[in-house]
Amino acid sequence: MREILDGITFRDMILTASAFVEENRQKINELNVFPVPDGDTGTNMSLTLGSAADDLAGKKPAGISDAAEQAAGAMLRGARGNSGVILSLLMRGFAKAVKGKKEISSGELAAALNEGVGAAYNAVMKPAEGTILTVSRMAAAAAAEAAEDGGDIERTLEAARSAAEVALAETVEQNPVLKKAGVVDSGGMGYLVILEAFLAALRGEVKTAAVKAAASEPEDGSVFSKFDTEDITFCYCTEFIVRRENGKDPELMRGWLASLGDSLVMLDDDELIKVHVHCNCPGDVITEALTYGSLISTKIENMREQHSSKLVELTEEESAASAPVSAEPEKEYGVVSVCAGDGLAAMFSELGADGVVSGGQTMNPSTDDILRQIMLTPASTVFVLPNNKNIIMAAQQCVGMCDKTVIVVPTASVQQGVAAILALDPGADADANREAMTEAAGGVTSISVTYAARDSFFDSVEIKAGDYLALQDGRLLCADSDLGTVTEHITSAIEEAGSELISIFYGTDVSREQADVFAENLGEALPEAEITLVDGGQPVYYYLISAE
Repeated sequence: MREILDGITFRDMILTASAFVEENRQKINELNVFPVPDGDTGTNMSLTLGSAADDLAGKKPAGISDAAEQAAGAMLRGARGNSGVILSLLMRGFAKAVKGKKEISSGELAAALNEGVGAAYNAVMKPAEGTILTVSRMAAAAAAEAAEDGGDIERTLEAARSAAEVALAETVEQNPVLKKAGVVDSGGMGYLVILEAFLAALRGEVKTAAVKAAASEPEDGSVFSKFDTEDITFCYCTEFIVRRENGKDPELMRGWLASLGDSLVMLDDDELIKVHVHCNCPGDVITEALTYGSLISTKIENMREQHSSKLVELTEEESAASAPVSAEPEKEYGVVSVCAGDGLAAMFSELGADGVVSGGQTMNPSTDDILRQIMLTPASTVFVLPNNKNIIMAAQQCVGMCDKTVIVVPTASVQQGVAAILALDPGADADANREAMTEAAGGVTSISVTYAARDSFFDSVEIKAGDYLALQDGRLLCADSDLGTVTEHITSAIEEAGSELISIFYGTDVSREQADVFAENLGEALPEAEITLVDGGQPVYYYLISAE
């Protein structure tokens, strides 16, 4: 019988939860209502929890207050997507309830769970039933009842887990969208997995090799202090992805890189070459990469600087050494936009965005990713365009986290983001700009074309894996194996909206020739419309269409 919960045990519970959610990530992803290939919920919850696990790994918290505060801080910075943000809020409320305590009783545990639920509900503008909020609320209520009846820590958690299981099953009836799809809520499923992990860790039933390694006590003296910075032979960790645009053999690059440094990892296929290498001449490496084609991404890190910084961290000066630099204001307004694809990123920069955060479907950026770009923007007030409904909450967490005024315009698509940035008036005040940008975003019809990742049946529509899916403002417009049929539905939607200005952004899986044909077909059906075709380079979506 366990009467108290301490910091070490809570640390192990977080580490186990991270491992459990990662193991169930795909199962949670597959509960998405639309079978689009985004996989947000499980991935985002796993990455958010992983931030806490990374922070706690190898640490020995003095009490549950320290463990919960560390977890909450890491999850706030690492929160991704709506599910990740809500999870971080649940932990933030929990940490607030146990602040200053070395250990807690079952009653205090139940109170902390309820405090977390309150924090999450307060942050969501329009809480909906049949979501992770419902499941967490019912679990916390059951925990309080069990603790009041004299239950110990294990019985209290078991009551929470059992209630969460029942609540999850009921989400399919509470949420009309879930009912149509015949699935339970994915975020609620993730929360149930976390409670199951907490119990498993508490009982000592499951402790994976990964969790054991993470929770093990560090050796006396950090491994980083076992060698001097000067002992690092190759200074720069160099990574890049390059498009294969000619017939040059990648094996020539492999041999050349092997002679320059060490830790070489190189992957290639018919389209891309991805490289990781430690070397002393990153400029030469990037120059050589360009002989194979155009660069998609690059990253160069000075490992000697990293090692020095790590040694500083070991002397408890990490926060000052690693904190992102806040650019001094050079103007009143700046803009940070989120998007995926080189073409879209270039377009936002041309339209005046000071910074672009890489992200979108399948790759929601964390709160910390967005915050760092905000701080690098040389403006007093920074407008943030999330451009995805699942990134809005993560962006909103940045408000108040730095010395700049942060205004999040709740753009739910790239198309809305373009309209919003065009509406920014340098001569207007911040509130007027917020209103104008929000209004402009709302005036756009956003249509996207992707593919079905799996078989599904939604709203009387049978969807087969591989079908084209067209979504209008996030709702299913049509699904069909024939792109021509899908184009007809899109044409009808644009005609109904009365739109005359149409921008088409085509993605990485579409050739210019295919995009030209698609645009021509739309143009023939909409002879009065002005159509612009842009290489967006976005993943996942074949076409993003803006109609105004």
